[in-house]
Formats: sequence, C-alpha cells, structure tokens
Amino acid sequence: MLFKGISIDENSRCRHYHSAQDIVALKCADCQSYYACYKCHDALESHPFKAMSVDEPYPVMCGVCQTYLTFSAYKRGSCPQCGSGFNPNCQLHDHIYFSKEFHHEQN
Repeated sequence: MLFKGISIDENSRCRHYHSAQDIVALKCADCQSYYACYKCHDALESHPFKAMSVDEPYPVMCGVCQTYLTFSAYKRGSCPQCGSGFNPNCQLHDHIYFSKEFHHEQN
C-alpha cells in the first residue's frame, strides 16, 4: 500500500478514523510518508507528525483511487479523479496536517 496506519483498510480508514468518508492519507513533512491520520503516524514512527506546507505539490492522497492531491484539490471536498467525498470534519485538524508558513497570497 502507498499509505500506512493502524488497522487500515484498502481506502485508508484506520482504527482512529473509520467513517465512510475517512478516505484520505496525509503526508508527513519529516518522513515523507502518507498516513491515515496523525495518531497512527505518531504511534508507528519515532518522531511526531510534522505538517506539510500547503504549497507542497501533493500533501494528500485519496485512499479510494490513490490519486495524489494538491491542497486546493483536497479542500474542494471530494476527489477530482474518482468523486469520493472526504469527511468535512477533517478541517478541524487542518492545523495538524498543513502549515501555511510558506504560503504566499497574491495581492
């Protein structure tokens, strides 16, 4: 599999997040691995999950079709490739998964 986690299924649902819409894998800036969630990452790695820059080309992967997604494609709420919807409550964890420190707004 292209993503890791604890008790994961083929669509990236894990022990911690396993609703029908919990189908994304998120990339850690330190190890560059995709994980079902930060809790799985922290349990399986020797370092804490480090947020990816929103400017990173592919900080998210759709767990259904394994398409790599940009931050803006992910924020649209569903996979542009297969149409699978993402859990809208994941935005509550944006501060864990995404860093905006390198993001430059166009004025």
